Amino acid sequence: MKLTITPAAEEQLRRRTLGKDLLVKLKYEIDGCGCAVSGVPILQLINPHEFDEAHDMKIPTNAMDVYMEKSKTVFFDEEMKIDFLQENQNFRLTSPSQILNGRMNCVVKAN
Repeated sequence: MKLTITPAAEEQLRRRTLGKDLLVKLKYEIDGCGCAVSGVPILQLINPHEFDEAHDMKIPTNAMDVYMEKSKTVFFDEEMKIDFLQENQNFRLTSPSQILNGRMNCVVKAN
């Protein structure tokens, strides 16, 4: 899997994690969606102890490591890009063939 982070998205992610020991996780969120195939990609900022080596994988990018659940990779494309749009203050996840989430949230899940 190849994941690229634009400079605008990197700046926003670093700003949100500034001074905190947090990891960036690309998650396929299914809560409230009705079924597992009706999910939506989101970004989560998690504590390092929440990384589960048995279930999560590290995806190196051009900017920082991003983590993802191994079982959810089927819902993502092989090549993707995370961008940040200033006009609506949201992240966007795209691939060469589609927009996976045009208004992707970034939530802090750290306890």
